[in-house]
Amino acid sequence: MPESLKSKYKPSNPKKYVGDPNNIICRSSWERKFCVWCDRNDNILEWGSEEFWIPYRSPVDNKVHKYFPDFFIKVRESNGSIKKYVIEVKPHKQTKQPDLKPKRKTKSWLYEVKTYAVNQAKWKAAREFCEDRLLEFKIITENELGIR
Repeated sequence: MPESLKSKYKPSNPKKYVGDPNNIICRSSWERKFCVWCDRNDNILEWGSEEFWIPYRSPVDNKVHKYFPDFFIKVRESNGSIKKYVIEVKPHKQTKQPDLKPKRKTKSWLYEVKTYAVNQAKWKAAREFCEDRLLEFKIITENELGIR
């Protein structure tokens, strides 16, 4: 799990940043690592962090909420084409459905079930949002970030 390391990120290439480059908030060390990668990678043409929101209906309270995806990136692919992505940085564990029949239904198990359900609703809304705009939605975990 990424440490809660809420911090500001100051880009070395502020012209690439879509939004206010003086107000980039990293909510974890993993998000910070992704910021550094976006900022320093020559194939990332533009990037932003939590710069827009997507409405989604929460399965917990059945109300519409705002989901702020972690990142937007515009990339020059290896074949030279330009592609745009909406990126969510999450622990791999949160991308897998919790055991629906645990031996004990602890507070931590209930939290995992609720988190998983809300994330699924957010990601479904994000995929639909992206399809309509020729974007691709990706979830990046510690595996893609090279974190053990």
